[in-house]
Amino acid sequence: MIPELGQMALILALLLASVQAVFPLLGAWRGSSALMRMARPAVAGQFVFVALAYAVLTHAFLVNDFSVRYVAENSNLTLPWYYRFSAVWGAHAGSLLLWVLILNVWTLAVAVFSRRLPEVFVARVLSVMGMVSVGFLAFSVLTSNPFVRVLPAPANGMDLNPVLQDPGLVIHPPMLYMGYVGFSVAFAFAIAALLGGAFDNLWVRWARPWTNAAFGFLSAGIVLGSWWSYAELGWGGWWFWDPVENASFMPWLVGAALIHAQAVTEKRGGLRAWTLLLSIFAFSLSLLGTFLVRSGLLTSVHAFASDPRRGMFILMLLGLAVGASLLLYALRAPKVAGGKPFALASRETLIVVGNLMLVVATAMVLIGTLYPIVGDALNLGRVSIGPPYFGPLFIVLMAPIVLLLPFGPFARWGHADLREWKRIGLIAALASVIGGSLFAWAASGGMPGWQAWLGGLSSAWVFAGVAQYAWKRWTAVRAGRRYPAELAGMLLGHLGVGIFLAGALLTNSLSVERDVRLAPGQTAVVGGYTFRFEGVTDVRGPNWIAHQGTLVVTRDHQQVTVLHPQKREYSGDIVQTKAAVSAGLFRDLYVALGESLGAHGAWALRLYDKPFVRWVWLGGLFMALGGFVTLLDRRFRVAVPQADESMPTPVADAQPITPRAREAGA
Repeated sequence: MIPELGQMALILALLLASVQAVFPLLGAWRGSSALMRMARPAVAGQFVFVALAYAVLTHAFLVNDFSVRYVAENSNLTLPWYYRFSAVWGAHAGSLLLWVLILNVWTLAVAVFSRRLPEVFVARVLSVMGMVSVGFLAFSVLTSNPFVRVLPAPANGMDLNPVLQDPGLVIHPPMLYMGYVGFSVAFAFAIAALLGGAFDNLWVRWARPWTNAAFGFLSAGIVLGSWWSYAELGWGGWWFWDPVENASFMPWLVGAALIHAQAVTEKRGGLRAWTLLLSIFAFSLSLLGTFLVRSGLLTSVHAFASDPRRGMFILMLLGLAVGASLLLYALRAPKVAGGKPFALASRETLIVVGNLMLVVATAMVLIGTLYPIVGDALNLGRVSIGPPYFGPLFIVLMAPIVLLLPFGPFARWGHADLREWKRIGLIAALASVIGGSLFAWAASGGMPGWQAWLGGLSSAWVFAGVAQYAWKRWTAVRAGRRYPAELAGMLLGHLGVGIFLAGALLTNSLSVERDVRLAPGQTAVVGGYTFRFEGVTDVRGPNWIAHQGTLVVTRDHQQVTVLHPQKREYSGDIVQTKAAVSAGLFRDLYVALGESLGAHGAWALRLYDKPFVRWVWLGGLFMALGGFVTLLDRRFRVAVPQADESMPTPVADAQPITPRAREAGA
């Protein structure tokens, strides 16, 4: 009866989520402290029951309880225990339960770390998050119950999808969901501000650390997903503009715009309406990504097979959440405008330009992702939109952001010093032309192609801007000034952009790929490396058997590495390629084993030389680290006055920005 205990826990969690959604909001409306105080106990109780349900499902996997249909469909007796543990989120119902658990983790964190905030505001925030919980718990209980029984229980299960039998499954989905769901906090803060008419700067200060945390988790999740695809699928690439990849990328783009817009709103009172709208869009795009993955509309290695009921349910949830929030925004928008004026040459202008480019890029990705679906639904014919559409347009839209990046940290609020911009731009241009050209030349081993040259110049341009500002702040620290964590996080994020640019453009330009036919003893040369094929042997794993190739890689007659690509066969005659990768900071050597060609033990092989591909993920990790480091800024942990938040607070009454605070926010 243990699985029934999990199902009962989900139902009780749904009831508590309903309490959390209704009574605190009613208390905030009526000014009832007793009703508002119901929020935190409801949050704690809901978390306990969701965690219990998740633990029950995990237990069913670990003990091979095949009477639970979800376990029988995604596990078997030979599956290693660590994959049984992660198989909990390997398909739709379990991954949705993980989604709900992570939502509860975020809600509990807000409840615990918001005790210094006004009670009425926190009640509204937790009520909004309770509404989101109601929607997803109802989705789980009514259409995606992971505890459905199958009787009589089969003696063995069907096995986990072989693509998911990889260490990437253990960490990538939880990290990605932490980012997806984390934007629900920024969304809840924005809706709470709209409900209460709190259009001052304080709510943004309270929301900023949560937004940066969500952005950091989503960045790390996307990086891990890209690395997993590269290492697992045997295609040698790091981004394919797959619709499900785009589903996670769109909230990231809007999230990047949001964290910059929030800085303007908090420090200058400007872009308040825009910040509210971005908060709504970031979470709405997370919901859209959830719909696309689970609706069955997309054909992708990342998508969950699903039935139409599930797609319709989450589409209704998406429509309700987005429609209601945008209606509330439209009603309140006339009261939101305000903020201090700023000149054309100012930090605010640079952030506005960056925000517009990021939002336009999001719209471009959204159109390219949805157009094939809409075209097919309207019988306009099947259209495939891929890298030829996304790649050039994205480069064009991101170019203004890269060009303005070195100037942003130096630009003052309100009015910038153009003489300082001229000095910064001149130094960055010299560093870009000289250092970037030398970098591209050395990386290419001669005359670089246009992408390698662009990668060297653009990355050196960004590095020069980061280095100049880091030096300026270091001299200020030596003079006794502080170095706020927010500034360190910004520099890490910008540094990550430069590293990513170098990696993406250099690896696209310099990568070498060859499809070859090799018999034992034969060699092939790729990118200056000699691959000698030693043949194929059979090996056995815990739940698979494989043909394993052996290739000895040499350069200048010196052995570099030995690679062992595999062709694995799982239960049900499912064959999965396992590429072999020799990873390095400056170059990857990558081999995928193809099909046996019969005569003389020959096999088809795909050989890659991938310079600087690791820099793509290293840059993404620096961006994620920047989001996390920003959380350490002590300004976000300073107690705030317990004002009467039920009435709108004019901007003039907001906390003044002192010279020290302005310098800290620079």
